[in-house]
Amino acid sequence: MTISKMYGTAVVLNEWMSCMKCAIKKTGALLAAVWLMGGTVHAEGGKIFPVPGAPVLQKLDWRAADEHCRVETRDGRKFFVIDVPRGKERGTHWFSASFDPAPLRGKQVTFLFRYRLQNVSLPPKKYYGSKFMVSYRDAASRKKVWPDAWLPEGSQPWNSGALQVKFRPQAIEAEIMLGLQNVSGKIEFEFDSLQCGSVFSPAARVNLDYKVKYPQGGKADSRLRGVMSPSGPMTEEMFRILKQWNVNLLRMQMIRNWNKINTDQDLDEYNRWLDGRLNQIEEAADLAGKYGIRIVIDLHSPPGGKTALNHMRMFNEKKYADAFLDCWRRIATRFKDNPAIYAYNLLNEPVQAVPAPFDYWNLQRMAAETVRKIDPDTMIMVESNESSRPESFAYLSPLKMDNVIYQVHMYIPLTYTHQRLRTEGPPVDYPGMIDGEMWNRDKIRETLQPVRDFQLRHNAKIYVGEFSAIAWAPGAERYLQDCIDIFEEYGWDWSYHAFREWGGWSVEHEGTGPDDIRPAGDTKRKQVLLKAFRKNSR
Repeated sequence: MTISKMYGTAVVLNEWMSCMKCAIKKTGALLAAVWLMGGTVHAEGGKIFPVPGAPVLQKLDWRAADEHCRVETRDGRKFFVIDVPRGKERGTHWFSASFDPAPLRGKQVTFLFRYRLQNVSLPPKKYYGSKFMVSYRDAASRKKVWPDAWLPEGSQPWNSGALQVKFRPQAIEAEIMLGLQNVSGKIEFEFDSLQCGSVFSPAARVNLDYKVKYPQGGKADSRLRGVMSPSGPMTEEMFRILKQWNVNLLRMQMIRNWNKINTDQDLDEYNRWLDGRLNQIEEAADLAGKYGIRIVIDLHSPPGGKTALNHMRMFNEKKYADAFLDCWRRIATRFKDNPAIYAYNLLNEPVQAVPAPFDYWNLQRMAAETVRKIDPDTMIMVESNESSRPESFAYLSPLKMDNVIYQVHMYIPLTYTHQRLRTEGPPVDYPGMIDGEMWNRDKIRETLQPVRDFQLRHNAKIYVGEFSAIAWAPGAERYLQDCIDIFEEYGWDWSYHAFREWGGWSVEHEGTGPDDIRPAGDTKRKQVLLKAFRKNSR
């Protein structure tokens, strides 16, 4: 490591367990043993898998921005210390180092680090404050990208943090920065804790040769095409509309506190909410049977919620892991003989950003085993990591269990499907150049290839639990049609997101942005769905 002075300016994911060994001690013998029997699918001991060509962070040429940055050695270990007094807040006070992002293009990379805060002041704007940040330039768009770990202010003891970065295909001129921006206070980073790599790897997969078996005949062989439910109760009028559309599948989401952190930690209150939602699903199941529609029970919001890392709390804390298994024990007991229930969707969009004692795969495996002890017949759905992104199927392992469906979500590229949802900007067209790449049906097929490979390798049924394009996305009907054509070619069941949930995703609405959404009697997006639903058996 070399340290030099640099004076100048520059302009989801920050806390996980500080020590994997300590966490495993807290898990309890029984649950820890169940976890270990399932097979390790991520790097152990707080380590991550190397990514070929990724920088060794300790070997970079680190530069100090100003006199508030110093290197300290304690007991033979190096620390970056950034200590900004009151009245000196203005500017960037950090250590930075440049690296070549070429080997990381198109890859998702995790940066891990240890840090401590002392009296860090409230930033004047949300994008200032405590920083662990990577920047690079996208050569295609010529824009600079600033992935940020969004560290908190105030004081915190030594903690571990993470930043996940998906490098664009034409990333150039990368830099990593750690310190403070336009705030006072003190932040420290343990130099030897800096890591760069991948939490999961295809090399760690288990059950490599397992072929999934399904019962012959009956609902296992039927093709299903449907929609995602609203977050509230389903009325008979809604079922009547879906019947008119010729929908035969409804994914019913048990959801609340979406996109919020540090929620659902009061288990008594959580269980009261869950019971109420299960009552609504039971009522919906009666109506579904009447209208010939099957239901997927989808646990969208698990006990414990998410940490500030956007990482599910139950992956680290036994209390919430146990509560998750108990949820499925209760659900399976209640619905095991209900003919309207097609499948149990164990966990919506798992997000595991760092190594954890109850990883996203093993916890779903334990839930599946819990269900199978009660209900041997109903389909079980397992989702991949990274919010069920297609790419994560490259390292997904099948359960050593039959009658299991594997679920993927398709919103890629987000720049297109979620355009102008939270930020302003020009319209993004499909097909067309998006994030420096030509996006069309061939690109969608390429994106879904890891899922197709998994399907063929393991004889697995694939279900696209969610796909969509926001109402004002130019060419949205073409995007949906291209997606559906590929799903149909591969024999995948699917459900559109969403039916009478939020107007931006509704095919019964149109608009120009979040502040201009209005009902529409008909839309091109709706016609795409109705055409596909006509393939369902009546």
